[in-house]
Order: sequence, then structure tokens, then C-alpha cells
Amino acid sequence: MKNTVSTFKEQKANGDKITMLTAYDYSTAKLVDSSGINGILVGDSLGMVMLGYEDTLSVTMEDMIHHTAAVCRGAKNALVVGDMPFMSYQVSVEEAVRNAGRLMKEGRCQAVKLEGGAAVCPQIKAITQASIPVMAHIGLTPQSVNAFGGFKVQGKSEDAARKLIEEAKAVEEAGAFSIVLECVPAKLAELISKSVNIPTIGIGAGAGCDGQILVYQDMLGMFSDFTPKFVKKYAEIGDVMKAAFEKYIEETKDGSFPADEHTFKISEDVINKLY
Repeated sequence: MKNTVSTFKEQKANGDKITMLTAYDYSTAKLVDSSGINGILVGDSLGMVMLGYEDTLSVTMEDMIHHTAAVCRGAKNALVVGDMPFMSYQVSVEEAVRNAGRLMKEGRCQAVKLEGGAAVCPQIKAITQASIPVMAHIGLTPQSVNAFGGFKVQGKSEDAARKLIEEAKAVEEAGAFSIVLECVPAKLAELISKSVNIPTIGIGAGAGCDGQILVYQDMLGMFSDFTPKFVKKYAEIGDVMKAAFEKYIEETKDGSFPADEHTFKISEDVINKLY
């Protein structure tokens, strides 16, 4: 079944949890898509897990278009959402619409995601009016890491909690079809999820959200720089990969690879004529 903006809304209405993971390349997208996942986010987290940046701020529109296009070539059934990188939508509404259009047209995704609440509602409204679905993102918004003073849980005080509820309602009113809630206390995230009619996708926001998303390298144990508290490792693929690399080195050096089954044959008569 092809997942769409409409099926996401239907899942919320039916109490069917939405599943999302990140992907950044064709091969991984094919694997994730074949698992039956509902959505794939081509996140600007690629700056950290694919490009080795210390945060997401250095990611460009060209980076996002390049990786989004690769993922869309591999994903056939998942709803693919492309992240709008830092400063691609903050300068002006016009620039936001133009860049969202580029991500859809050149990246071939089915929706875009941008961070922020009331401050970016004009952008959300204008982008949706251009027939581009928008996934909002509130709570811990990594592009605002410097303003927050680090990666911290958001909405812990009464005022901050009330503001997040208001932000969720504001982005819904502006036209967003769903909201990512990142690093928000579980009970607050559940309250927000009940306060809006559009699906909430949690990452570090508890089981009360309408769906969940994780960075695939995190949940597979492939990113060793750090592991957020909210990540559950479903496999230790990083260890498996490292062991395989080491075995390959060992067998190459001792001559056991390549073996006969990995090589191509030639007639001995032909070889003898070459001497």
C-alpha cells in the first residue's frame, strides 16, 4: 500500500501507530521500504551521521536534494519527507516556498519538513498553499541548538509546556499535516497529541504520540559518536560490520579470499600459449 498524507491522517483516526525511520541513500531506502514502514524522513541529520558534521547547521539545499532524490528512487510505498535545512526557509516566505518547491521537484519527495512553531507559520501556510504538504517539527529543534544552549528536553516548565501546546495548534492551523515532537516529556507529548487533529510523530517523546521515528543508524547501533537516551538499539549492526571488515582483511592477507568460487576460469591451452 502506498502511504500518503491522507493515510497518515487515517492512521491517527483509527489509532494505528505510524512508523517512520530515516534513510539517506538508495540501498538503505529499499531495505527500509521493503519492511513495510509508513514513512521515511530524509533528515538533515545526514549532516552528522553521513557527512560527519558536529550538528545539522552546515547541511545545504544541494545536500538535501541529492540524498532525497536517492531515497525516492529506492522507496516505492513509504511516504518520503525531505527536511528543509537551516536557513532554507527562515529568511523569507518567498524563499521558503522556492526551496520547498526545489526539494519536491528535484528531490521527488512527497512532503517537506521544517522546524519551528508560530514563527514559521507564515512559511507553512504559504508552502501548503503551493500544494506542498508540510510536516512541522517542535520541541527540541536541532537547527536551534545554539539558541537552546545545547540539546535539551523542551517543555518541562508550565509556561514552556503551554507554549508547546499553542505551537502545535498553530502549525495545525497553518496547514501542517503532521508534527514531529522531539525530546518532549511523555505526558506532555500525549496531551499535545490529544489536542490536535493531525498525527504527532515522536522522537524522545514517549508512547503517547500517534507514531514514532528514529535515525536508522542509531537504532541499528551504527553511529558510535553518541547515543541519545531515547534510542532503543534493535540490533548491533555496527559490531557485525566491523567484524566482517576485519574478517575480509584477514582472509585477503592469508590468501583464502578470493577462493575458487569467486574467480573466473580460462582454458589452460590459452594460458600455455601466453608463455
